[in-house]
Amino acid sequence: MRNYGEELRYQRKKRNKTLKQVESETGISNANLSRWESGKVLPNIDFCVILADYYGIPLDELIGREI
Repeated sequence: MRNYGEELRYQRKKRNKTLKQVESETGISNANLSRWESGKVLPNIDFCVILADYYGIPLDELIGREI
């Protein structure tokens, strides 16, 4: 099971997206994305929802929660 940062990075890389591309397509700064992927800080739920929708996956999957 990946932690949230690993999952964020995995989902981005799986789609061959750069941090800049995700920033441009979601409006979330690449600085924030980078901090979240490295596990330095936790994103708030609003950003998690945006990213789950962007990647087309359930929120539980994005945050590494197994149900």
